[in-house]
Amino acid sequence: MKKLTSVFSLIFVISATGYFSYQFFFNNTVDANNLENIKITNLSQALEHPWGMALLPNGDLLITERPGRLRLFKDGKLLAESIAGLPEIIPNDQGGLLDVALHPDFVNNHLVYFSFAGNEGKLYSTSVIRGKLNGMQLENVETIFSATPKTKPGYHFGSRLVFANDGSLYISHGDRGNRDDAQDLQSHAGALIRINDDGSIPNDNPFFNNPNALPEIYNYGHRNMQGMTKHPETGEIWSVEHGPQGGDELNREAPANNYGWPVITYGKNYGIGTKIGEGTHKEGMQQPVHYWVPSIGPSGLLFYTGEMFKRWQGSLLTGSLIFKELVKLELDESGKLINEERLLKGKLGRVRDIEQASDGSLYLITDESDGKLIRLTQ
Repeated sequence: MKKLTSVFSLIFVISATGYFSYQFFFNNTVDANNLENIKITNLSQALEHPWGMALLPNGDLLITERPGRLRLFKDGKLLAESIAGLPEIIPNDQGGLLDVALHPDFVNNHLVYFSFAGNEGKLYSTSVIRGKLNGMQLENVETIFSATPKTKPGYHFGSRLVFANDGSLYISHGDRGNRDDAQDLQSHAGALIRINDDGSIPNDNPFFNNPNALPEIYNYGHRNMQGMTKHPETGEIWSVEHGPQGGDELNREAPANNYGWPVITYGKNYGIGTKIGEGTHKEGMQQPVHYWVPSIGPSGLLFYTGEMFKRWQGSLLTGSLIFKELVKLELDESGKLINEERLLKGKLGRVRDIEQASDGSLYLITDESDGKLIRLTQ
């Protein structure tokens, strides 16, 4: 059996300006696969860039494909036929059909929510629709949110959907490649959005009565949140977001907070490695719970509560698009990170989303042209 050990890394960097520097890392991430006896089952490899999953009460899985299709994994098989009823979705680089979430009262109302890159001509922004699932058909589909402004870039759409304990819906939104918009309260870009389940705006949102802010904004200063989940006990919303070259973040979301992008960041400009913004700290701007240098490309996020992997209980799990692995983050009671482990490196693919089944096993999807649906068990 492999033992967990600590690894210290000293990395020397020569910047584009010729300055010599170093970065020192504490990395408690030695592969711990043998401790868990993890079994990997490839359930399908017939998905085209899958992006989000939602587990139905009967154990079936809804899976979104970025090109604009909604698939159903039923009775152990991925059905060839797509679920009908979605509007036309035009893929745009990183954009397309993105996340999927069930209404908290899905058992009675059968409502399903989707985020996608909505467009007006050649301009795009993150939009959210909902519809009633009836067999292999979505009915009464309606748009309940469309971010403003719409812009040209084909990246940084976010976008995860999480229902809070009070029934409100959180929508993560990227900066759309326009960095400064993440600090602009009159733009949805780079903000965490909070709306009611019908698209109306909660009157207790922090900027609801601010004439200089969009009332849907819950907090701001984000770059590109691609994982989001709810704490099973406190109900708090947690997220992971992509930094640029380094500086991926784990954040604990709170109302009105400014998370700093692009004024503060632990990342650098791509390729040339030069500084972004004013540094890593600034008064009035939130520090991440944890950050990654180099980037791992986090996507998908959940608190593990199952019985199958007992040592993981209470930990956060996120996928790594870059290192093609599962990352386990152990927190103490205050929410401080105390341990990180890397699992199954190179054995999974570009993990895009994670879903926990009722028996404690895990479903993973990989964002590839021949994307996989994987199940992890013991």
